[in-house]
Amino acid sequence: MTHFPPPAEELRLLDLELRQLDARRAQLLHRRAWLVTALQAAAPQAASSPAPVAPPRPEASAPRVQNVLLVLGGVLLTIAAMAFTLVSWGHMGIAGRALVLGGVTAAVLAAPVPLLKRGLRSTAESVAGLGLALTVLDAYALHEAALADVDTTGYVAAASAVLAALWTAYGLLPRTSELRLPLPAALAAAQLPLTLWAVAADAGLFAITAAVLVTAGFDAGVALRVPAGSVRITAVIGAYGMGAWGVWAAGWLSWTATGPSAAARAAALLLLAAGIALTAAWQEVAAKQALGLSVAAGALTVAALGGTARSALPGAWTVPAYLVCGIALLAAVRVDRLPEAVRAGLTRASAAVQGLALLWTLPLVGVALVGPLGWAEQVWSGAPDGMREAVTVDAPWPPDAETVPVVLAVVAVVLLLAVRDAVWRPRALTGAASLAWATALVLPAVLEVPYAVGLVALGITTVGALAAAMWIRPSERPETQEEPAAASPVAFPTPRATATVLALLTSLPLAFLSLTTEAATLSVLSALTALFAAASWKPHLAPVTAPTALAYAAGLACAAGAAAGWEPQYIALPVLAVPVAAALLAARLGDGPATVPVEVTGALAALLAVGLAAASADLAMVALVLALCGVITAGTAIRPERRPVAYASAGLFVLATWVRLAAWDIGTPEAYTLPVTVPALLVGALRRRRDPEASSWSAYGPGLAATLVPSLLAAWGDAHWTRPLLLGLAALAVTLLGAQHHLKAPLLLGGTVLALDALHELAPYIVQVTDALPRWVPPALAGLLLLAIGATYEQRLRDARRMRDFLGNMH
Repeated sequence: MTHFPPPAEELRLLDLELRQLDARRAQLLHRRAWLVTALQAAAPQAASSPAPVAPPRPEASAPRVQNVLLVLGGVLLTIAAMAFTLVSWGHMGIAGRALVLGGVTAAVLAAPVPLLKRGLRSTAESVAGLGLALTVLDAYALHEAALADVDTTGYVAAASAVLAALWTAYGLLPRTSELRLPLPAALAAAQLPLTLWAVAADAGLFAITAAVLVTAGFDAGVALRVPAGSVRITAVIGAYGMGAWGVWAAGWLSWTATGPSAAARAAALLLLAAGIALTAAWQEVAAKQALGLSVAAGALTVAALGGTARSALPGAWTVPAYLVCGIALLAAVRVDRLPEAVRAGLTRASAAVQGLALLWTLPLVGVALVGPLGWAEQVWSGAPDGMREAVTVDAPWPPDAETVPVVLAVVAVVLLLAVRDAVWRPRALTGAASLAWATALVLPAVLEVPYAVGLVALGITTVGALAAAMWIRPSERPETQEEPAAASPVAFPTPRATATVLALLTSLPLAFLSLTTEAATLSVLSALTALFAAASWKPHLAPVTAPTALAYAAGLACAAGAAAGWEPQYIALPVLAVPVAAALLAARLGDGPATVPVEVTGALAALLAVGLAAASADLAMVALVLALCGVITAGTAIRPERRPVAYASAGLFVLATWVRLAAWDIGTPEAYTLPVTVPALLVGALRRRRDPEASSWSAYGPGLAATLVPSLLAAWGDAHWTRPLLLGLAALAVTLLGAQHHLKAPLLLGGTVLALDALHELAPYIVQVTDALPRWVPPALAGLLLLAIGATYEQRLRDARRMRDFLGNMH
């Protein structure tokens, strides 16, 4: 219970609290004044003593600055020496020239010795570089002064050899062996003598190329013998550079050789390059370069042997010759004495040669697959004499393609015999089967067999591929989780899938090749339809073979109708048997993997039928085809998982009705809209009955708008009174029904159409009244209207809220 003191006592307590607050306030103000004074006294002192600044960070280190200065100094001295030699040389006699150049060069070359003793290594390197540059100038001066009549190329070769020897000796002296520049410079100079001597002696391209390759071999030997350092790096660069130049030149000589003698000499050069690469790979087994060098050695060996064989064989056997040489490299894999990296490199080189040979066969395989498509523009124009003529309707025959089947067959045999690895063996078998199929595909055209024999051969190939797809068993060997990742990161098709795809690919050119004559078309399409339909009984083939059978059945229906002399709109009727079969088959398959492909094929066949019917001006047949498509889709919609197809069925029926009305030359829009409105309103009523919470816009809005809006547009352009009157009555009825059942969509749609229809009827009279009134009357009426609106603004807002609430309570 709270106790309240008397008023006098409470007043005394309040006064006491106020005095204590005043005393505390005075104390705080005093403390504040002292703090302000202390801060003002410390501010000038803080401003007078600047904050410590961190020393600037140097942008370049001392050793870097030193190296830049030394290099720059050496370059400037070299430029000065060149200027002296080239410009001021003529003002001195021979003795003076020799004395100056010799003395300066000797002094500069001797200067690094005391510099090294004092520990000035960088300075010694710069001075040594200047001395090497002076020796080059000495050689130039000697040629200009005493040996001007000597051949320039030969002199440069001799001078580079002498300089290389002098720089090597200078770099190996006990007191200058610490310098890192002379030996790499000597090796760089050693790249020139052999090649330039060959050029100076007019030895020919073969000798020049041999000199380049010998220089590359010398560089490779230096790189293998010298430990890591600047000399090794220079040697590696020289070996790869000179080697690439020599290999390119030798390969060009081999490819352009016109006889066995020239081809043999080019082959010797290529074998020399291969020997250098193989020797380097043998010495560098543990290095990363070993595998690449082995591949290069194998490729160069194939180029050498294949080029020799090419010079003695016809042009068509060029690729098989290189292929045989590439396959021969696989014999080296059996030699246990070879290092593992070398064997792996030779194997990859062989695989690369075989891959290039297969690339050469692709143009002919492409012609065999795509060439028959040209018969689509020459249907039933007559059978050709041979299979090659049938395949190359408009496509050119590739040159030297007679040996393509040999290449394909040989590579297939190699895959069968050479690949024994447990992981790669199934993939090799699949690749061999694909190559065997390609051989069978191109062989009839290569052999120029008769047309009928070629069709039979392609048919047998199709049957064989389908039989293989039907009877190949899936691999029962369980795969570990580590094996696929370690073996190959690329997914590889299974043998079943490969055989199925090959059968499909073979059937396509076969079908197009049959378009040459009527009998061939009907026979081949019937056989393909039956073949793929029979293969569809295998569940694992049905997703591919069942749609293919339906597609060929559609083509057969078109061919049969054309053979009977039917017009396109009548051919559409037998084509519709394909979507019927597709719908029945899909219902039987259920949720299997072949259901969707079958249904898609049936839909495409239905589109083909509609297109055939629309190709003519017979709208009655178009309407019939659309109605039949609607029946097919309605039957499909009976399945629970295909209920949404009912919308397509309704659309097809409506479209068929419209086409039929157009065929009857009916221009009244209500004839087109009422067939849509009535079913739509019935569906909306059923939906509202099942779901009373459904909106009237979704239930009745589309159906009402489908008729009211086109009729309103037609009424505005109609000069008679019948259509506006009937439209107004219909809109009034819709509005009343909407108001009675509290439905928003009928009320607003009907009311809007009714108002616009009434406005259309009153428009002429409004125009007459407007013309009769003076011009000041409309502005005056507008002003009065605005005043009235302003005066009743609040009341109108209240009425609008009531109307909003009323409409909100409606459905």
